[in-house]
Amino acid sequence: MTRKLALLALLVVAAFALSLMAGKLWIPPAAWFGHDANAAILFELRLPRAVLGLAIGAVLGLSGAVLQGYLRNPLADPGVVGVSSSAALGAVTAIVLGIASNPLILFGCAMAAAGGSMALLAALTWRQASAVQFILAGTVLASLSGALTAFVISIAPNPYAVAEVIDWLMGALTDRGMDDVRLALPFLLLGTVVLAATGPSLDALSLGEDTARSLGIRLGRLQALVVFGTGLTVGASVAVTGVVGFVGLIVPHLLRPVFGARPSALLLPSALGGAALVLIADSLCRLLPGAGEVRLGVAMALIGAPFFLWLLLKGRVAWN
Repeated sequence: MTRKLALLALLVVAAFALSLMAGKLWIPPAAWFGHDANAAILFELRLPRAVLGLAIGAVLGLSGAVLQGYLRNPLADPGVVGVSSSAALGAVTAIVLGIASNPLILFGCAMAAAGGSMALLAALTWRQASAVQFILAGTVLASLSGALTAFVISIAPNPYAVAEVIDWLMGALTDRGMDDVRLALPFLLLGTVVLAATGPSLDALSLGEDTARSLGIRLGRLQALVVFGTGLTVGASVAVTGVVGFVGLIVPHLLRPVFGARPSALLLPSALGGAALVLIADSLCRLLPGAGEVRLGVAMALIGAPFFLWLLLKGRVAWN
């Protein structure tokens, strides 16, 4: 297990280095510590982008593993709790109202909406700490946020705001700086600590709710940790990059055969795997030919959809 984790950590280091080098202008390691334009590009543009890719990929992978363990459903995703769509609603509203020129305001609106969805989710589920209630409440929030986002876009006062909203919703690490890192990192770190603390409880829950209760697990407390941790991590990631999906779905699936199905044993590998996946995908976005750059959210959708088509076909073969 330790050797597998070490290899996964090396993959993350290699992906981080690739993220620093890759782009229309390739910057090899020999040019990293000079005093020319290459060094300026590296430290002002690519380093913040790589740090955000590392952090956001890690928390999305981790939150996916936690939710799959909590809901005991391998198809669970951070989007199931409605936090992602709620944060997107807050950011879209700020853009349409024309108050998003300051990144701090955009981030604040997205996090405020994510916080509101966390509070509403807790209010809908606090009487019954069950996975079914959790999924139903999350589905309601996601549907409502999606409908409100479409409504806000439809009443946008000008086409420029709509274009900016669509560009933001596709999700990207383009043009992100150290200010964005400083905004998001405290929330991402706090959410990571909260989600990591759920490991032992998730192991007990995998034996069933009644067994978990008999082992002293307080399901209400566990649900609160899942809601709070997911809200912080997913909300902050959406607030700073836009919507980037499929990471929390793909990574636990890929790593479960390697590290086992025990939820707590999958948390750290999923964080490392998510970081590697986002860093590699973002690097490929920059390396694709063309004047523009493919958005990270689009790239992840192009990776995720065939992956789940493969899962579907594999499942049909197994069922037959």
